[in-house]
Amino acid sequence: QVQLGESGGGLVQAGDSLRLSCVASGRTYAMAWFRQAPGKEQEFVGAISRTGSSIFYGDSVKGRFTISRVNAENTVYLQMNNLLPEDTAVYSCAARLDNSPLSRVAYEYGYWGQGTQVTVSS
Repeated sequence: QVQLGESGGGLVQAGDSLRLSCVASGRTYAMAWFRQAPGKEQEFVGAISRTGSSIFYGDSVKGRFTISRVNAENTVYLQMNNLLPEDTAVYSCAARLDNSPLSRVAYEYGYWGQGTQVTVSS
């Protein structure tokens, strides 16, 4: 079992940057960020393997967002640059406790945080 807690969300203007953090209560393997905007389906944002050697991004955030992790701190980060109004959503981190291949699929992550709101004004 592991608990996840996100922080770093807020209200920003288009073009601004934010860094989200997700702290796990214990050791994790793959970690990922997903987001969900009101009235829309959950969307994959990015995922990172435990070693950081494998990283995936969703198409809508490539080149703007960077996922990273510090295992000694059980923390994964999401650096979001050049934010757009369409990035407005609740961002949730997720984790796997097994060493399976990195995935973009939400149901393959068994542990989730409560989410943090990111709002980007135009």
